[in-house]
Amino acid sequence: MQRADRDRWLALGLLAAVVALLYLVVVHPMFTRPLQEADARIEALRERDARVRGLLAQQPQIEQRLAQVDARGVAGGFLAEPTTELATAALIQRLERVIGEVSPGERGCAITNRAPIQDESTTGRYRQVAVAVRLRCGNAETLAVLHALESARPYLFVDALGITAQRYIAIPGNALPQEGGLDVSFNLYGYLRPAVAAGEGEVPRG
Repeated sequence: MQRADRDRWLALGLLAAVVALLYLVVVHPMFTRPLQEADARIEALRERDARVRGLLAQQPQIEQRLAQVDARGVAGGFLAEPTTELATAALIQRLERVIGEVSPGERGCAITNRAPIQDESTTGRYRQVAVAVRLRCGNAETLAVLHALESARPYLFVDALGITAQRYIAIPGNALPQEGGLDVSFNLYGYLRPAVAAGEGEVPRG
């Protein structure tokens, strides 16, 4: 009788082991794991949907802020003057101011020539205002001038840059020539606001 009971319990144990093995090998991979993965995907989609809804709720405020930032950035990048002539004069004044800041009294850097460049293009949205510039400067002053011109607002650009090393340079206002230095030439330009550029080509109506 005891042996029969022992065999019965052994059989039950083996049956339980087989059922557990079948669950691990067949049921869990085929049913339980896919259900768990589906639940995880559903939860992730719910979180994503909540984030999207939150962003959509803030859309009007975000668009308003972006428009304000864009308006300030674009407006500040163009030359403020209403005509090409005034913008050219302001461009030259800006150059002179930078030279004065970099080299007070023009002791280390001076303008030897500046002349407006006519914009030959009559089409296009953006009207360029340019000045041909020639300087005689020391090495450090040249770098400082170029950096100041290209890093400020409104946006100014340097093109056709030419630099020639000089053994001696004569700075206007200095009695004696300085040893070493650079003969620097470039075109300095900026752009009028599109509305201003378009308005210059209009014919006044009587």
